[in-house]
Amino acid sequence: MRIVCLFILLLACILPAHAHKPSDAYLRLEAGESALKGRWDIALRDLDHAIGLDADGDGRLTWDELRARHAAIADYALSRLSIARGGQACRLSAGQQLVERHADGAYTVLPLRADCPAGGRLEIDYRLFADTDPQHRGLVSLAGLGPDQALALGGERPSAVVDGAQGAGQAFLSYVRHGVWHIWIGFDHILFLVSLLLPAVLAWREGAWTPVPALRPALLDVVKVVSAFTLAHSITLGLAALDIVSLPSRWVESAIAASVILAALNNIVPLTHARRWVVAFAFGLVHGFGFAGVLGELGLAPGALALSLLGFNLGVELGQLAIVAVFLPLGYLLRATRFYRRAVLAGGSGAIMLVAALWFAERAFALRLLPG
Repeated sequence: MRIVCLFILLLACILPAHAHKPSDAYLRLEAGESALKGRWDIALRDLDHAIGLDADGDGRLTWDELRARHAAIADYALSRLSIARGGQACRLSAGQQLVERHADGAYTVLPLRADCPAGGRLEIDYRLFADTDPQHRGLVSLAGLGPDQALALGGERPSAVVDGAQGAGQAFLSYVRHGVWHIWIGFDHILFLVSLLLPAVLAWREGAWTPVPALRPALLDVVKVVSAFTLAHSITLGLAALDIVSLPSRWVESAIAASVILAALNNIVPLTHARRWVVAFAFGLVHGFGFAGVLGELGLAPGALALSLLGFNLGVELGQLAIVAVFLPLGYLLRATRFYRRAVLAGGSGAIMLVAALWFAERAFALRLLPG
């Protein structure tokens, strides 16, 4: 029991540091004959960390404090973005800033204009927050240069070249990469999937978890769980992306946190151990609305929805399969050990429940409990 408690405490100390949605900014550009116009949505919490917005340090950002830093925000942002067309640098300028609320907080909206020579391929170099947060990504959506495209820039890939002659296949691949990236940085989705995978190498018999005798039943269980989760979130992702069904983001994010709690609890007090794929399907419907929020933030044109939806969903599945490929061999090798049953399954599920409970409190009741 002491091992389990220590494991829970260890994970509970580590996970909250990574519990919040990673830093993203949204850059939307539409190309014209001699200029690109668009907007750049940047999280106020990230700007506060980088250049300081909260003048009195009381933890609350007022409109007067923000307005006083508008020039500094524009200078900071524009100094970390370079756009060139046809090999010649574009002149960047910013308009009057506004504030808009996204699912994860308030963002400043920076109207953007890039005066460029007409024609030629577009080169974007994106280094916002590169010196303060190497995990930050700029989610760039481009229109007016062939098929609408989405790019994730920053970190090890700060630059991209976009050719107006690029076809739908290359645009499709950009959405696939975007889907992979978002499943890997979506810690709530990852913890839900891990909660479903942890008991896959075990079987519930006579009131206790016991190791499966062979790899085949574990593999079949994983296939059923992942397939059910995939089918479910694909359904709601499509419905939400096509504006057929829309739910408030606060409800969705709170429900996702609750799904993580229940999935982890089911590992400790099994209620549906024989049909866990049903749990995966039911809660996968909720997670699909969360994935749809990512596509919605990109502001894609209607003509790109089908392509973006298919590519993004495929990317999410590839990201999930990568997680399964890492977990399943390790879980199978350790399944018969006391360490796996006590520390990994029980302790890991307990830690996941704790972090997800904090997420739920933050999202449902607008509290601030975790650092970051």
